[in-house]
Amino acid sequence: MVQKDVAQPDRAKIYSISDLCEEFDVTPRTLRFYEQKGLLSPTRRGWTRLFSYRDRARLRLILRGKRVGLSLEEIKEILDLYHLRNGHVRQLRAASQTLRARLDDLKLQRRELDETIADLERTCTIVDGMLREKEKLASAMAD
Repeated sequence: MVQKDVAQPDRAKIYSISDLCEEFDVTPRTLRFYEQKGLLSPTRRGWTRLFSYRDRARLRLILRGKRVGLSLEEIKEILDLYHLRNGHVRQLRAASQTLRARLDDLKLQRRELDETIADLERTCTIVDGMLREKEKLASAMAD
């Protein structure tokens, strides 16, 4: 008897829109929007959308891409490369270039944020010192 590895998702499982909404904390409208943009391709049974393991995996990648600041166009470009004959190499190359560019942008933003935070901390220190002086002066005048 072959025991199924519980850590591996069932590739034959079909997911409803509510299954994916609950699992990924998104709205049905979000899933329909991604479908409209060509990022997801659920099958239909009447009005019911049925999502495959592939759709679920794509949704996970879409949400990860969004989290790191990729546009839907960039995400679609990466996902669409799966359909090319040599898709894995091309997909990885395109993903690497896109992700590295985004990483460089985020590092620059972090440096700029660190500089802004340091400037604000210095300004807060100066303003707090001025406030203490004014409060001390006001307290001395009240005595």
